[in-house]
Order: sequence, then structure tokens, then C-alpha cells
Amino acid sequence: MDKVAKAPRDRVEVWTDGGCKPNPGPGGWAAVLRFGAAERELTGSDTATTNNRMELTAAIMALEALKRSCDVVVHTDSEYVRNGMDKWIRGWVRNNWRNAAKEPVKNFELWQRLLAAAKPHEVEWKWVRGHAGDVMNERADVLATQAREAIS
Repeated sequence: MDKVAKAPRDRVEVWTDGGCKPNPGPGGWAAVLRFGAAERELTGSDTATTNNRMELTAAIMALEALKRSCDVVVHTDSEYVRNGMDKWIRGWVRNNWRNAAKEPVKNFELWQRLLAAAKPHEVEWKWVRGHAGDVMNERADVLATQAREAIS
């Protein structure tokens, strides 16, 4: 039987960031999406949240903004998000959203939403060091900070 070649998919690069000040407290998130020469910026905020919730929300909103199945590289400075998607989530699902200590996974409703948002895509999760000169990560940080400060 001949293998059916997959049609090439669009490649989208995404940079996300989120944070609170103080944590917990008012927070902001941002995502910068790049497809070829086109860029789109997404931002939002919450009056009472945590850093981790804002990091997750940024990734969710970026993936939910995509209108068709794509190859996506998500650049995040959140090891929580990257490790969650690359290492932990399969075990959480298998254990009915319980962690290794048999406790409910924190933010599980956001993890479920992120898993659903990622499903139509081939997603690579890349960790980047925050505040280390990555231009696009710095841009996402500025946008997330502006979103947070707009409600503070």
C-alpha cells in the first residue's frame, strides 16, 4: 500500500508570556503569532489570577486563534507550561487529572483547554530564557505587562 503524503501545513511561530504583580493579583498575558511576514498580537488581563494561569492563558489564546491545522512552535519562558505539555500531561490524563501526589492538578480546567486547543496542530514547545534578550519573548513580556498595568 502506498503511503499517502500529508499536505504541507502552514508553520506558525508563537511567543507567549504572562504574569502577575503581585502573585497572586492582577495579571496580564500576551501572545505574538508570526506566519511568514504577518504578525498578530493578542493580549488580555484578569483582575485576580496567578502567574501560571496567565502563562497558560497566553498559550491557549494563541492556539485558539488559529483557524486551521498548522505546525506550531510555541516559544515560552514558562517551564511550567513547557514541562506540563511535554512531560506531565499524559500522566495527569491517565490518572484522571491527579498529580504524582494523587492530588488534583492545579489549573486543570486550563490544562484541559490547552490540550484541546493544541489537538488540531502539531505543536513543538520551546523554552526560552526570560529577560535574556530574545526579541520576540521581550515583546510578549512588554505586551503582557501593559495588559496587566491597564487594569491595576
